[in-house]
Order: sequence, then C-alpha cells, then structure tokens
Amino acid sequence: MIRILFVCLGNICRSPMAEFVMKDIVKRNGLEDEFCISSAATCREQIGNPVHYGTKNKLAEFNISVEGKYAVQLKKEDYDKYDYIIGMDSMNIKNINRIIGSDPDKKVFKLLEFDGSKEDVADPWYTGDFNIAYNDILKGCEALFKKIILDFHR
Repeated sequence: MIRILFVCLGNICRSPMAEFVMKDIVKRNGLEDEFCISSAATCREQIGNPVHYGTKNKLAEFNISVEGKYAVQLKKEDYDKYDYIIGMDSMNIKNINRIIGSDPDKKVFKLLEFDGSKEDVADPWYTGDFNIAYNDILKGCEALFKKIILDFHR
C-alpha cells in the first residue's frame, strides 16, 4: 500500500484538491486498493471546516466529489503513517518539518517537484484563482503518479 498525505496551510483548498485529484487518477487507473490518500493542515484555524466552495466547485466540473472531507491537523505521528508527505508551497514544507521534527527517510516533498519545477502551488484562498491551482495540482499529481508507478516497476 502506497500512503500519500497532501498538506497545505488550512486543509480546505489546495491539499484536499490534491487529495481528491490523486484519488481520481488512481481510480481511473484501477489502483484504488493500492493507495491510501489523505490531506491535512499545518495550522489549526480551519480544523473541522468543510472544503472551500471554490475547490468543491472546481472539482465538481470533473465529477470529483469532496463529500465528507473536513480539515484535519498534521501530526508528528503522521510521519510514520505515510510514504509521501507533500506540501503545496515552501512555507508548507517549513511548517511540515517543524511539526514532524525531521525527515530521515526523505518523505517530504513539494508537489511541483515531481514535475521538475521549484514553483509553489499558488494559494487560491488569497489569489481567488482555483483554475490555476487545479492545473498545477493536476500536473503535480500526474507526475507523482508516474514516478510511483515507475518506482514500483523497478
């Protein structure tokens, strides 16, 4: 089982978008039973809140539901539960490392690294642009999926 945790600041916009985009990619490839995919926040202010309507509406365009998802907090113990802990931006990475303490197994990545970019996924909470966030997240998730499949077949 491959375990992936997507992380952003509040767990209501980008990380749940990445969680459900990745679940959709995995499902379309018939590999749902091989993956455990979730998302979490580095801050506490949105804990318990549902997914932002902008993310919900954007994913609904592709028949992807976020039903039942509520913001949860990243915990130190999550490091042992997941194979990949993926932040959306550089500040997320800094906060992930603060929460988990250290990354001896090299599990922490920034999403767009998988697509060969050092860029951040812009936060639509501030930009209001869920289209750009979606396109970046889709690109990053597809590249991550390809990497996992290639690594799995080596």
